[in-house]
Amino acid sequence: MLRPSLASICTYTVLATTVHAVATNCSSGKLPAPELLGASILSIDAVQVNSSTDLNTSVDFCNVSINYTHLGQNDRINVSLWLPNTWNGRFQGVGGGGWTTNADLEDMVSAVSQGYAAVTTDGGHTSTTNQSSWGLLSPGSVNLYLLQDFASVSLNDMTVIGKQLTEAYYGRSITKSYWNGCSTGGRQGLMMAQRYPDAYDGILAEAPAINWAKFIPAEFWPQRVMHEANYFPSQCEFSAIINATVEACDELDGLKDGVIGMIGQCDFDPSSVIGQAYSCGSSTGHITQQAAAIVKSIWTGPRDADGRFQWYGLAPQAPLSGLANTTCSSNGTCTGVPFAISKDWYQVFLKKTLAFDPYNMTQAEWDATFHSSINQYTSVIGTSDPDLTQFKKAGGKMITWHGMADQLIFFNGTVDYYERVLELDPKAKDYYRFYAAPGVGHCHGGVGAAPSDPLAQLVRWVEEGEVPETLAANRTVEGQRWEQELCLHPLRSRYIEGDPALSSSFRCE
Repeated sequence: MLRPSLASICTYTVLATTVHAVATNCSSGKLPAPELLGASILSIDAVQVNSSTDLNTSVDFCNVSINYTHLGQNDRINVSLWLPNTWNGRFQGVGGGGWTTNADLEDMVSAVSQGYAAVTTDGGHTSTTNQSSWGLLSPGSVNLYLLQDFASVSLNDMTVIGKQLTEAYYGRSITKSYWNGCSTGGRQGLMMAQRYPDAYDGILAEAPAINWAKFIPAEFWPQRVMHEANYFPSQCEFSAIINATVEACDELDGLKDGVIGMIGQCDFDPSSVIGQAYSCGSSTGHITQQAAAIVKSIWTGPRDADGRFQWYGLAPQAPLSGLANTTCSSNGTCTGVPFAISKDWYQVFLKKTLAFDPYNMTQAEWDATFHSSINQYTSVIGTSDPDLTQFKKAGGKMITWHGMADQLIFFNGTVDYYERVLELDPKAKDYYRFYAAPGVGHCHGGVGAAPSDPLAQLVRWVEEGEVPETLAANRTVEGQRWEQELCLHPLRSRYIEGDPALSSSFRCE
């Protein structure tokens, strides 16, 4: 998905000069050049954005664009800082998605509309479709500086720059700072907690793309399984198996509502529906033995030549159109459509050449490449350090939620991380809380209840000490709003009695 340029509404650029006076209006010449160790500020641009003419929002704000480089690294990074005319005193770092370091336009609009000074960064690259344009210096040579910018460095840079200019612009100190992001943005939030623990008072890290060096190569597993079986099922056949799974496991949480709330108790065997008829418009057929075996292997997750665990698989209700996507011709022949980010990882960062075809890996090469990913990149972008001691000492609070039907990032990978945090610090719930969202897809979507306003709950926890025992969530069922509370892991929501549209009809247990 293409993202609007955050700099597109800026019309001019001037070179920054060191100005010690506090700026009081939206003017490039009035803003002081921020100080950033190891970097050179190349330009600062500021332009007033009026809600009536420039954006579909009721907020007027000063749009500040900062361009800088790290000395000796040949990078050019852009930071976008939006400063609302009416400021609530808070600062918000806004995360990106996929390979995109910076936030969507609408996420920045949302932040300033709530009164936050909001900041994001492009991390030194703008391409969302061609990673070789920035990931490779040449065939065989990864651009590690830009990868580190994407992974962590630019995130702290934008925070340092953003805070300095925010306080200079308003002439007073920031009261509290928050991070808000999902997917890559969720990983970015956890990276801040792990590597820059005093940067944010509160972090909302949703469906986080952590364990990057493991889960990204594991995302190709569904394609590999289909290739090895020499059978690429249609999405209609896959959907028939998923629908049968939901039918079998739906009521484990006490309510038949199209949501598998207890995936750990769902022991449905896809082979039990072999031969069952399916139909999607003109596409008809019967569930095959190959498709059933493929789904079972996708749920199990990648294993090495000796059958040893490499990473988690998708949860039972997760759609297979994300990682096991296929396309079919009019004669019914289907081929695989790999998830682009995983394919990029193999070609650009592991094999370092676009000529590499990940379908052609032998089991031995799969195992070696999987291990190589962990060996080369965990320290760069893994974001899986469970030691949050410094974040705790800084007084930070963090919330993570993850959809159990996430079709791109393996839900159990987040469970794994959180349980390792608790193993290291059994009292981690005092400052870090994780909630599962049954039936919810990647960041949003699906049939389950998604969090209503988790950022607001995080703010109340940070500023008022109101501990979020549950996360308020909702979904729409036949035009009606259903309320439900997401439970703190490892608890799960079970229907007890009463109106299922009311959260009081459920209990965490």
